Amino acid sequence: MQEFMILPTGASSFKEAMKMGVEVYHHLKSIIKKKYGQDATNVGDEGGFAPNIQENKESLELLKSAIEKAGYTGKVVIGMDVAASEFYSEKDKTYDLNFKDDKNDGSHKISGDALKDVYKSFVSEYPIVSIEDPFDQDDWATYAKLTEEIGQNVQIVEDDLLVTNPTRVAKAISEKTCNALLLKDESFEVSANADCVVITSRGESLEGL
Repeated sequence: MQEFMILPTGASSFKEAMKMGVEVYHHLKSIIKKKYGQDATNVGDEGGFAPNIQENKESLELLKSAIEKAGYTGKVVIGMDVAASEFYSEKDKTYDLNFKDDKNDGSHKISGDALKDVYKSFVSEYPIVSIEDPFDQDDWATYAKLTEEIGQNVQIVEDDLLVTNPTRVAKAISEKTCNALLLKDESFEVSANADCVVITSRGESLEGL
C-alpha cells in the first residue's frame, strides 16, 4: 500500500478535527518510536511516517492502537491509498504484494479477486471507510466487483483509473466501478476537463474528492 490516512469523521468542527488528527498523530509517533526506534519517526515530504513494516496489517494495527490510545475509537477512521498499478503485472494479470523485496521470488503474486478479498478482510477488521486506487487503472471488472460488494459502506475512490478524464468517468459510471473520484485541477488545460467531470459525476451521485 502506498499510504494510510486517519480521517476524523466524528469531529463536529474543523478545530475539533485538527485536534483529533494531531493527538492521534502524536500517539502514533510514540508507538512507532517504541516499536521501531527513533529513526522510524522521521517523516517524508508529506509528513507521513515510514517505519520498516513488513505487511499491511501491521500498519493498520499501528493506526488502530493510536486511535484507541487517543480515545477516538469510532470518531477517527482510516483511509487507504493503495496505488495498485505500481505492483500490477500486465503480463500475467497479477498483483505482487512483495514487489519491493529485492529477493522477491514471485510467491506473493495474487489475482485481482484475491486482492479484493484482502481488502474485504481489512474492512471487516479495521475502521476503514475509504480505499483509493485498489486495483490497476485498467482492471475495470475487479473495481466493479469491489464496489458492488462493499461500496455501500466504503468509499471506492478512483484516481489513476480516471485521471480526471470525462470519457473514463463516463465508463466508470456506466460500469459502476467506483462511488467516489479524485479531481486534480493541476493546470489550466485540465480545468475544462475537471468542470466536465464534476457535472458528469454529480449527475450520477459520485462523490468528488
